[in-house]
Amino acid sequence: MRVAQNQPFYASQRLSKTASRDMSKQADSRKNLLLPHITRWEPSQGYIASLTDVHKAFGNKVVLDGINLNIEVGKTTVIIGQSGSGKSVLIKHLNALLHPDSGTVTLFGEDCAKLKTPQLYALRMRTGMILQDYALMDSMSVFENIAFPIEENSRMSRKQQRELVREILTPLDLVDAMDKFPSELSGGMKKRVSFARALIHQPELVLFDEPTTGLDPLMIVFVDELIKELRRKYALSSVIISHDIQSIFRLADRVAYLHEGKIIFEGTPNEALISPLEPLQRFFNAENLVERETPADSHKNAVIRVKDLHKSFGEKAVLKGIDLEIPEKKITVIIGGSGSGKSVLLKHVLGLFVADSGELWVEGLELSKTNEKERVMLRTRMGMLFQGAALFDSMTIAQNIAFPLRERVDSLSSKEAQKRVNEMLEQLKIEDIAHAFPSEISAGQRKRVGLARAIITKPKIMIYDEPTTGQDPIMIRYVDDMILEAHKTFGLTSIVISHDMTSTFRIADQIAMVYEGKIAQVGTPAKFLTSQNPEVQRFIRAGGIAS
Repeated sequence: MRVAQNQPFYASQRLSKTASRDMSKQADSRKNLLLPHITRWEPSQGYIASLTDVHKAFGNKVVLDGINLNIEVGKTTVIIGQSGSGKSVLIKHLNALLHPDSGTVTLFGEDCAKLKTPQLYALRMRTGMILQDYALMDSMSVFENIAFPIEENSRMSRKQQRELVREILTPLDLVDAMDKFPSELSGGMKKRVSFARALIHQPELVLFDEPTTGLDPLMIVFVDELIKELRRKYALSSVIISHDIQSIFRLADRVAYLHEGKIIFEGTPNEALISPLEPLQRFFNAENLVERETPADSHKNAVIRVKDLHKSFGEKAVLKGIDLEIPEKKITVIIGGSGSGKSVLLKHVLGLFVADSGELWVEGLELSKTNEKERVMLRTRMGMLFQGAALFDSMTIAQNIAFPLRERVDSLSSKEAQKRVNEMLEQLKIEDIAHAFPSEISAGQRKRVGLARAIITKPKIMIYDEPTTGQDPIMIRYVDDMILEAHKTFGLTSIVISHDMTSTFRIADQIAMVYEGKIAQVGTPAKFLTSQNPEVQRFIRAGGIAS
């Protein structure tokens, strides 16, 4: 298991000295802006939050089965466990967004079950929460999204609000985005905006549900460092759900492992690492790399060729001369920072975007010379898995998986289609949710369903946009193995956009790094490890890969 220490990241993404100094000056004097009369909770008053023998079920599905967990003041507790184990349900009990079927939830010394709605609302004002999805309001600007809690619950003037928002956006490197709308932001930027909104009123307890999901390695380090700085300067208490092993060791004072509805381990990160408990061993050992040999003919027969590709949106140039070849029947992993242009490049390959200039050939077709009907036909020969699973809420999981067969494989009988669906359900270990609906399953399970739906048509070209985002290390390894198995079984040409460096080096025949709209490096994993490009080295080291 690799635990990287003191990983570097972009200088522009570090907390500025001015921002850190301002935090230090104001740490002791700041009050909760929504409840300025409340005195901060002190360690002498006991645990800031506690769960005692908490049980929770949804229908017949038991999620929490006797949870006992105490959150210490000024400490960071990281909750880990496999996808779908109930971590998000647990964290929502900590600020009474969910109520247990039995057991006790205590927040700031109050038994939440005994409080009326106004009292609960006041307690929640002392907390902040960042959910897996950004939950931003599309009709509001970044400023309006972040200031929303202040606007709704205080008498602070608009000018004061803007000063406060500017202050919190400065260390997040988002000041220039203050008046933009969520639709204009990358996924990483949206994550940082949600981070700012959760902290704007200066809460005492902050709950993070996968705060770094979907971020590139450099931004993960940045967010982790920001969490550490905020905790130190403001004596912040925090609970973090995380799948990122590097983050766990950077952030955690205490680690709690959730397994089959119970906390089966609680201790320091180092104690968790050496625990003899089998679930913990599987969790930490899943990150171990298995070296793959890259065949000498890895550049034979490129099925996709990109030459000097340019694309701008308004005045913003995103692709600035991309040159890249995707070899046939190999796995090419495209890496790069959030907003670097990876997804834009992918959408050009799919024929969803038309380049401003340059050439793009896919299976012998020059896309700039094709019409929409031809591009649609090309897409039917590709399998696609995007960041969001994009499932149909009105269909069961089995129906979602079967959907491409009904739409795109006319010659397949109902019996054959059902057989293939059953195989996918079994292969991805989701038989137990076959008759459930997307709203009834976890984010990690939705990702697996999306993967099953993408593979089921047996495409020749398979495209994955962050297939492991939001997954625990065990499931990441399983998804990697599934990609490798599907690639080998069906003779696929695979393109994977990834932020996960362990996954990248585990599955790639070829890696291409996009940096500032261009290809900074392309080659085998071994070539990347010995690259002299400083941006390449910063990126892969931040992801825990040592050369």
